[in-house]
Amino acid sequence: MAKKVLIVDDSALVRKQLREIISTLDYKIETAKNGQEAVDKATQTQYDVITMDINMPVMDGLEAVKQIMKKQPTAILMVSSLTTQNATITMDALDLGAIDFILKPGTMNVGKNENREEIIQKVKSLSKIPKRRLQKKVSRPVQRERKIAVKEMDHTTDSRDIEKVVLIGSSTGGPGLIEQICASLPPSYKYPVCIVQHMPEQFTKTFAARLDRSCVLNVHESAHNMELLPGNIYVARGGVHMNFSKKTSGKIVICEDKNKGDNFFQPSVNDMIYSALSVFEAHSLVGVILTGIGDDGADAMVELKKAGAYTLGESEESATVYGMPKEAFERGGVSEQLDFANILKKIVTLK
Repeated sequence: MAKKVLIVDDSALVRKQLREIISTLDYKIETAKNGQEAVDKATQTQYDVITMDINMPVMDGLEAVKQIMKKQPTAILMVSSLTTQNATITMDALDLGAIDFILKPGTMNVGKNENREEIIQKVKSLSKIPKRRLQKKVSRPVQRERKIAVKEMDHTTDSRDIEKVVLIGSSTGGPGLIEQICASLPPSYKYPVCIVQHMPEQFTKTFAARLDRSCVLNVHESAHNMELLPGNIYVARGGVHMNFSKKTSGKIVICEDKNKGDNFFQPSVNDMIYSALSVFEAHSLVGVILTGIGDDGADAMVELKKAGAYTLGESEESATVYGMPKEAFERGGVSEQLDFANILKKIVTLK
């Protein structure tokens, strides 16, 4: 039976563009002009994927996501433009149960072909997510404004005293997991945590700011020459790779690399891990691969494990999209494959 997709957008042009792109998948496609129409259609028909615009008349995308996830949980892909306001709303939609987002057709700087490829890839992956996984997403509690006055950490704030570094890579389905990890780390946590979550620049800035508000530890969007400090969290800035460098003083700083190389994603998990291996001893690194489309991070995880580092991969049991962790596991880059709840425990209790 053909998969069913609902395209929701008040712009006839965007509906037409998305239909043309998605039609290459041979899915049955229907459209809706606003959120209310989307909710009505989604409660009558079980779609495999819904692409959801943000700003629409009658009912906006955020309210539509909320109602659909309550009445008929579905894999929802937000369609956003590159503005800070839309980045914030998109993050809210992910909190409410949407799985991922795409940029409006033709809005990626690198050209329309890559934009098309990403849309096709994401719609295809989301259409395979088991319904039971979507049911679980609905009830995820959103905690905000947990920041408390714990600026005075009981550990050193010098990169020369780093004992271990936690390297986390994720993509589709990852933001909610990253938020749970960051919000679970106690004020006494003494390791830097470096995160590559596939997102464009406007989104990583918004994402890092949101994490910072809901976490006890300080969360930063990475910047060139920023010192890597114990007990701090670093989100790789969109559009550049997050690498590391050791100064003559012995201090470790973040180096941004604008050269995309062979990577489809920038920032890339592979790039971050390879760079960390060139600066740190392998035994002081912990690699973690979570849910995501594709294989970013898989090859680097193999090298990391070979070098003697401890590596964790999310199991199919909990991964929204078992792509990145599957590749890392099958290539031999995972010391332990666990569901997300147990990965979270391992990170929080890391000795």
